[in-house]
Amino acid sequence: MDEALAARSKVRAAALSVASNAALITLKVIAGIATGSVALLTEAAHSGTDLVAAIGALVSVRKAGEPADSDHPYGHEKIEDLAGAIEAALILFGAAIITYESLHRLVHGGRVHTIGWGIAAIGVSAVVNIVVSRVVGRSAARTSSPALSADAAHLSADAISSGAVLIGLTLVAATGAQWLDPAVALAVAAWIALTGVRILTRAARELLDEALPEEELEGIRATIRDLGAPRGVVGFHKLRARRAGARRYVDVHVQFGAGTTLEAAHATAHELTRAIGTRLPGADVLVHVEPADSVQPGTEVF
Repeated sequence: MDEALAARSKVRAAALSVASNAALITLKVIAGIATGSVALLTEAAHSGTDLVAAIGALVSVRKAGEPADSDHPYGHEKIEDLAGAIEAALILFGAAIITYESLHRLVHGGRVHTIGWGIAAIGVSAVVNIVVSRVVGRSAARTSSPALSADAAHLSADAISSGAVLIGLTLVAATGAQWLDPAVALAVAAWIALTGVRILTRAARELLDEALPEEELEGIRATIRDLGAPRGVVGFHKLRARRAGARRYVDVHVQFGAGTTLEAAHATAHELTRAIGTRLPGADVLVHVEPADSVQPGTEVF
């Protein structure tokens, strides 16, 4: 996908998430006050953290789309990874709020009333989150955006938690057992916390420059072998590849056999750059050319 088109797609998806979360907060607060449901009120609090996270995702995808400058010569893509980590922290904070309120209600008691309004509100919330999570998730897949991927996972968790709250309110209406409302809220908190840990783990790996998956690294090696060997490449070493935001960075030292001219080696390096960029769309590739006068540690020789 064209970079400008990808940037616009990410901004639209993030803006949709912001708008949906803002609407759902209003709906849940009104329904929570009307019903007295701790599960609904904590869902509203959770949606508040969702809104902050969605705004962060929107800001990050806008910033990540800006070109490199003198202060950030490698670009601004890592801000998406940072946004994912912040979103995970907000998710965990929301889970803590839900846990506290649920335990308080279990110990001190409370009563849910006008349950019908709560069931209607949470049903609407679940449907909206399912639809928006799929839209955001598709955009994340098309653009390889970690910020949108985290937001889509967050919205999916919201949809599941809303479904759990809906079940809890229905059971309270059917049985009159008031303890079911905070008990379901506790289960929701556990699910939300698990989602937060998963998002935080992924963001931390990318912020720490974890290597690309082995299948992508093997694809790079295969490209160098298949394209380079007929053009005088006899080996390569120091292959390093990482991801920052939606962009991958690859650098490798390629060795040429004796008699290869500098012009030929330079042309082959450009071909390898294009070929690796085709295999990994949008990758920033650096091929370092050197003679094969000595075998370096870790060199793969053809």
